[in-house]
Parts: sequence; C-alpha cells; structure tokens
Amino acid sequence: MKNFIYALCCLSFCSIVGGAIYEHVNIVPQWAKAPPASLAMFQGDYGARVEVFWMFIHPITLFLFAITLFVSWKSARRKHIVFPLALYLIVLVTTSIYFVPELVEILGTNYSTTIDQSLVERAHLWESLSHLRLLFIAVASVYLLSGLTKPESNKLT
Repeated sequence: MKNFIYALCCLSFCSIVGGAIYEHVNIVPQWAKAPPASLAMFQGDYGARVEVFWMFIHPITLFLFAITLFVSWKSARRKHIVFPLALYLIVLVTTSIYFVPELVEILGTNYSTTIDQSLVERAHLWESLSHLRLLFIAVASVYLLSGLTKPESNKLT
C-alpha cells in the first residue's frame, strides 16, 4: 500500500512537471511573443483557461505529499519526500507572490494590434523566471522518483 501511495504522489507531481513543460513549449512562447495582440488566446468567451488544471492538480498533489510523508515518515524514503515537498512549497509561495499576480496583470491587458514593448519585456522576464521555477520542480520530481528505489520498510538507513 505504501508503494501505491508513493507512486500516486509521484504521478501527481510529475503531472505538474508535464503541465509546466507543455505550457513552456506550446503556450508561453505564443502569448509572450507580442502582447497585447498575442494575448487574444486567453480572451473572450472561448479563451484558454489554463488555470483550471493548476487549481485542480495542486491541492491533490499537496494532499498526496502529506499522506505519502505520513506513511513513509520512519523509512529511508522520508528525505526523498521532504526535499521535493520543500522545493514544491517554495515554488508555490513564489508562484502566488509573483507569477500569478504578474500573469493576471499581463493577461488582463486589453486587446490591441499594437505591440507594447514594455509588456513584451515583462512577459519575457516572466518566462525566463518561470523556466527557473520549472527547473526546480523537475529536479524535485527526479529526486522524488528516486525514492521509489528505497525500501518502504520503517527502518531509516
């Protein structure tokens, strides 16, 4: 049962990494290219609502981390859960302090066919910093996954 819970936690966390990679390959470069014109993909009745995925996956992942940490507390896997969880929490805090407010402000810009250079610069800064954020969660996910190679027994090694 402990292996199953740990695997679910890994799956959920890797889903976050996968979603972030997808957005950084397919979505972010498009909206950051020439705002406010390039922001049209998020506007109107049929605009993309990428926040739905993130609002769904983060609580589930945090819950699974908590359960996994609880059932693995006295095992060799503990540090493979605590370290990724700590990085993830740091990423979530920085996301709520900077990334989400900045993105909401940029995406809330009224449509115009004229490219706003200051918005382009803000979008590129957001994108660059977000790549760093993605690197942190990718490293954390590999470390979390490596915990699956550790014994699930309640003996610290």
